[in-house]
Amino acid sequence: MRKRELTPESSSRWAGAITKASHDQWALARRSAHAHIQSLDAGVQTLRHRLSLPVGEKGSKRAPGGYHSRREWHAKARRLHVLEDRLARARADWEAGTVHVVRGGKRLARARHHLTDAGLTETAWRERWEAARSFVQADGESGKRFGNETIRISPDGEVSLRLPAPLHHLANAGHGRYVLTGRIRFAHRGQEWADRVAAHRAVAYRIHHDTTRGRWYVTASWQKPVTRTVPMAAALAEGVIGVDMNADHLAAWHLDTHGNPVGNPHRFSYDLTGPADHRDAQVRHAFTRLLHWAQTCDVKAIAVEDLDFTAEKTREKHGAKKRFRQLISGMPTGRLRARLISMADATGITIIAVDPAYTSRWGAQHWQKPLTSSTRRTSRHDAASIAIGRRAQGYPVRRRKAPPRTHQSDGCGHRTVQARPETPGREGPRPRIPGPRTRSVPPDTARTRATRTSNTVRDVRSDQDWVQDSLLLTD
Repeated sequence: MRKRELTPESSSRWAGAITKASHDQWALARRSAHAHIQSLDAGVQTLRHRLSLPVGEKGSKRAPGGYHSRREWHAKARRLHVLEDRLARARADWEAGTVHVVRGGKRLARARHHLTDAGLTETAWRERWEAARSFVQADGESGKRFGNETIRISPDGEVSLRLPAPLHHLANAGHGRYVLTGRIRFAHRGQEWADRVAAHRAVAYRIHHDTTRGRWYVTASWQKPVTRTVPMAAALAEGVIGVDMNADHLAAWHLDTHGNPVGNPHRFSYDLTGPADHRDAQVRHAFTRLLHWAQTCDVKAIAVEDLDFTAEKTREKHGAKKRFRQLISGMPTGRLRARLISMADATGITIIAVDPAYTSRWGAQHWQKPLTSSTRRTSRHDAASIAIGRRAQGYPVRRRKAPPRTHQSDGCGHRTVQARPETPGREGPRPRIPGPRTRSVPPDTARTRATRTSNTVRDVRSDQDWVQDSLLLTD
């Protein structure tokens, strides 16, 4: 209906672009409202649980305990009423289908009343506000010239726009088109964009104005084909790289096909403070270095933890642990994993998500001390990356135990490294070899000492009655 009303005043393409942009904004606000309701509900349930417990009662691993003092209990009781009121309003808006959208951003709108604190003048704020609220974008269409009929960019960088019918008098080219004087070029994936444009495949464009730099930018996007799923055995054929995601760095270690760490650990740091563009650039740079290192190791798989802190970020659960709450809130695990998957798809590397349970604890317990030497200091995060990689390969996290002293069990035949079941001399149950059950007589030796009867008798239980074992045991 909205598109039909806008089409006579502009065109079908521009009406579709306007309605799609507003619908996407509404859908985003709707998802945010649902996430806000879930967060408020989790906080209310936690407060009710902790208020129902006696003051000072200790909690468990899965549920927090009571509050430490009567003063804290009273303050949390008041906060419970505040959250219940917010939850009731949010649910009422959700049921009524009401969404709250500020085109241009709520933060920028609030900055209008605090220009001094924001370091802006009224003119500068107005210019930034108008730039944030305006947009020019159009979806692509395969088969059309250069992949987009509304915003057309040729391989040499010429940009032209198809003007709506009421603005045809402003056209400076044929067929109601307006050609811009500036030329554009794409530094990132420019060759891939040029190949799509030359083949007339769909490319979507968005033009926006950066008031800080005083420049206009064009963003190109296209849909990539669905990646075929690689079998687990094929992905792990050349080993794996285990990655432990942290608040400020990625700890990675290369494991061979038997689950043994190879070489030294690697650390890829990033900074998740500052604006969104800075954080995204930091993440992309760290993942780019990780993928380049994986290619040099000839590894086709990277193992990461399937982390989700959605239910852990509420302050009602962790109480006064402010630094811990800031730590888990500052780790956008879902965004990091989505970014890594999209970047790894372009390099042909498979991402394997594993269960994050006890990887840091068991990694530090079984791998941190053995891999620490005078020239290498293994951190807890490095040891966790080994646990993540071994779990992706299907191996247990703990190491093989050291062999016993000579002649205490089987000499020094046991191994502390990972070995396949068919490897001779591996640690584990040995196949049954016919012959005398003794360590002093090899299985192939003739039974020369079995001429006399042993004094040791062993009884076994049969299905009918008790009988004596006929096997002779030597001293």
